[in-house]
Amino acid sequence: MTPATPPTEGRPDAIIVGGGIGGLSTAFALAREGLRVRVLERAKEFGEVGAGLQIAPNCTRILDEYGLLDEAKELGVVPESMVMRDALDSNELVRLDLGELERRYGFPYMVIHRSDLHAIFLRACRRAGVDLVTDQTVVDYENTADGARITLADGHTEEAPLVIAADGLRSVARQKLVGDDVVSSDYVAYRAAVPIEQVRDNGIAEKDVTVYIGPRCHFVQYALRGGEMFNQVAVFQSPKALAGQEDWGTPDELDAAFEGTCETVGKGIPLMWRDRWWQMMDRDPIDTWVHGRIALLGDAAHPPLQYMAQGAIMAIEDGWVLARHVARLRAEGDADSAVDWEAALAAYQAVRVEHCRRVLTTARAWGELWHLDGTPRLQRNAIMREIDPTEWAFTDWVYGPTALFPDEEPAMFTPVPLASARVEENDPTVTAAA
Repeated sequence: MTPATPPTEGRPDAIIVGGGIGGLSTAFALAREGLRVRVLERAKEFGEVGAGLQIAPNCTRILDEYGLLDEAKELGVVPESMVMRDALDSNELVRLDLGELERRYGFPYMVIHRSDLHAIFLRACRRAGVDLVTDQTVVDYENTADGARITLADGHTEEAPLVIAADGLRSVARQKLVGDDVVSSDYVAYRAAVPIEQVRDNGIAEKDVTVYIGPRCHFVQYALRGGEMFNQVAVFQSPKALAGQEDWGTPDELDAAFEGTCETVGKGIPLMWRDRWWQMMDRDPIDTWVHGRIALLGDAAHPPLQYMAQGAIMAIEDGWVLARHVARLRAEGDADSAVDWEAALAAYQAVRVEHCRRVLTTARAWGELWHLDGTPRLQRNAIMREIDPTEWAFTDWVYGPTALFPDEEPAMFTPVPLASARVEENDPTVTAAA
């Protein structure tokens, strides 16, 4: 598809609040349909904080449609396997051949630095003529007779036929429209991305995504940036959080949480960044993302815990689905007429809410499963070793395109029977936290 060229002057067709991966990917998706899009970012410049990010076939499929997959491959890594191990004894529990996964879904499972994926969408938005504005803090949202209005911290207002709140976990729009609060998991994440030469002697698997699951903790490893860097994530339950303390997840807790883990994990813990950490939060699912001409998107609508590695992907899917419905409505009517935003937003909500609810609740369940101790841990390990990897129903619901349009069976998805599947390899449901 050749993207339409959006007009460069006048009132925008859509204002997107938030210039993260969800906001920029949605801006690009709408600009491809010829819409005039403005993105307002609170920071003084566009950028992402973090390290590695996993993007499964349900995301690389969209990147391919956007013409961005080759660029992502150049900056990322396509690993060979997804491996789950016990964090205490290092025994292998699950191995998923990601080459077979790609043959199943037609697109690769990749890992990429979060800032690299963000930069890909930022460059794409600039090429598409998106109006990108920084240092803009939105403090209020309201509907108008023909659209929606936002108020910024300096007092000025802006209006558009559509306002999309992609303003993250602690969304101002969600607080105003829904009024719920974040939910703490009592777990915290530490990250580090280091030159791979620094860890080559630590027993790492450079060509795999490996997750070590242990009692109340887990540890994730994979290569980044063409194999030049190595990403590590350490996640653990904070005793201080359980005790109700405000300052929780501190470095002293990190070291204590991973005492007694296997050698590879033990060698990785001293390399973690200790000047920052991420308290793991989500929100309970909600039924309504659309309020008049104000739509929640990404973490503002459905912030998950990280255990399925689908947070950023769901935000990218949100924008793709919304733009797809805009295109469909225009194809059914007058391509030069104004967008029927009521119909497009109704379709967006109808498609996305239940799917994202399932991802969110499944992520919570995965976290509980990963962090078992005692006899339940041994029972989990035994079950994981026996799961048949050809049971693709475990992943079709999230990696297949029917997740985007449940009533369709797109031609691009042709399930492939895996006659060569090995019985001793286990669960294709495993996805590791970014």
